[in-house]
Amino acid sequence: MSWTYATLLALLSVLLALSLSPQADSAAVSSSATSAKDPQGPLRRIFMKEADASDFFRRRSRRAVKSQDEMDAEQRQVLAADERRREFHEDRRDDFENNNEEQDDEQDERSRESTEQWRQFHHDGMDPSHG
Repeated sequence: MSWTYATLLALLSVLLALSLSPQADSAAVSSSATSAKDPQGPLRRIFMKEADASDFFRRRSRRAVKSQDEMDAEQRQVLAADERRREFHEDRRDDFENNNEEQDDEQDERSRESTEQWRQFHHDGMDPSHG
């Protein structure tokens, strides 16, 4: 059990030594290059002052006025979408009407045939034209 405590203590001390090392601040950029340009290091490039950040978000949150060209382009897109939608629904309506017309024609043909068959079956030879 004591060897696990010793190993844990050794690992923690190595971790502490690495985190306090000046070369561990930035592995990709040498420390001489960052200290010459800005004193705070890479954090200076990430964070900005509160007033600057507030200004940035205030400017970004305002909606810019659209130009007439943008409004015209959007209107053309809306009109084109409306036209496509109208054509689609018109095609669907035409298909529906054609289908209904075909079904009605088929039903009329079936009823005409069945009526003709009934007449032939019930014909008793008393046709007035032969009489």
